[in-house]
Amino acid sequence: MQILWLVAKGHKVEEVADVTGYRRGSIYRIVGRYNRLGVDGLKDRRHQHQGPQTLLSEIDQALLWQALQEPPIDGGLWNGPKVAEWMSDHLERPIHPQRGWEYLRSFEMRLKVPGPAHDKGDTTEQEQWKKNSGKNSKK
Repeated sequence: MQILWLVAKGHKVEEVADVTGYRRGSIYRIVGRYNRLGVDGLKDRRHQHQGPQTLLSEIDQALLWQALQEPPIDGGLWNGPKVAEWMSDHLERPIHPQRGWEYLRSFEMRLKVPGPAHDKGDTTEQEQWKKNSGKNSKK
């Protein structure tokens, strides 16, 4: 409202920009929106923005989920770049590997690769721990 008041009083846009901290282009947009829509043009409409569309629709996500149930074409385990490659083929456009990783995480999939074994570790104790840890995690 202060911008409109200053402009209505005859102040130049540069002066209004100095006083309010807004850029000239923003001031022109605010005044133009007020002239077109009245007071409704000044309302905060940020909550109406739903954000960007997802890369994959629900159907595409279901297809990706099915693909993830099988090993990747090149073998090994699924990772961000492999999922991004699948998405690129499916969507017929390049997809950054980070997006593949984000979809893997959204499906709550994690790489299940055992860590390296310690050189001085007792293999008998390690096997016993593996057997016991599987029973405890199911409780």
